[in-house]
Amino acid sequence: MILDAACQLDYQTTEEVPAIFMLRPRSGWAQWVMGEEFIIQPQVPVVEFADLYGNLCQRIVMPGGDFHLSVRYRVLVPEVVDADIYAPLMLVQNLPTDVLHYLLPSRYCQSEEFSVLASSIAGDGPATYAQVERIRAWIHRHIVYEVGSSDTNTTALETADKMCGVCRDFAHLGIALCRAINVPARMVVGFLHLLRPMDLHAWFEAFIGGRWFTFDATEEFTRGNRIVVAYGRDAADVALATMFGNFTMMNMNVTVDPVNDSPGSF
Repeated sequence: MILDAACQLDYQTTEEVPAIFMLRPRSGWAQWVMGEEFIIQPQVPVVEFADLYGNLCQRIVMPGGDFHLSVRYRVLVPEVVDADIYAPLMLVQNLPTDVLHYLLPSRYCQSEEFSVLASSIAGDGPATYAQVERIRAWIHRHIVYEVGSSDTNTTALETADKMCGVCRDFAHLGIALCRAINVPARMVVGFLHLLRPMDLHAWFEAFIGGRWFTFDATEEFTRGNRIVVAYGRDAADVALATMFGNFTMMNMNVTVDPVNDSPGSF
């Protein structure tokens, strides 16, 4: 499917505020960026760089007053996510070096505290993709999706204790449980078609059988039609906007729509 996605951010500041945005998706095996538009008002210099995880970041100094940023993309994405219940979990000694850091505890994912729970959920069967799917399904069945039940400081441990949260919390818990059984896992943020209410979304990926697979515990079954914007160990690595000063967010608007007719011009 071809999706048109957009995000509008409006801020007010009383002084210059340095900021780092993470708002440009990259093309890869799971998506192809066909077109994009990045507009800021007032116009200020932008320095772009790739962070440690390969995410494209935009470094800006917002001037005092009103500041507006809008991005728009047209992206070709798969309508279903790949799944392989027989794909084997890899022994740690056989993992690629560049995924080992996704095994470690991180700020919001205290995986060292989840060994017993993770093992009980994954079960004693063959060490395959199916064990991670059991973790995803367990979170979906047992954690209540409740807006306002968490904040930006909520960790996987707190989510497991309160048994409620939002997409970010579901992803953190999935990541912590996967790492507890020695499966590398990372957080993903982006856009999901037909998300209700529409907003930016978070899910997780697990490294199984030599590649990354997508899991979304907020859904009964993980759907496709999603645009990846950023990857990281947890939410600390994938903030779409990081400010270094005083600001007020006045508005945020997100849309995701299919391109039903001939794609034409963007």
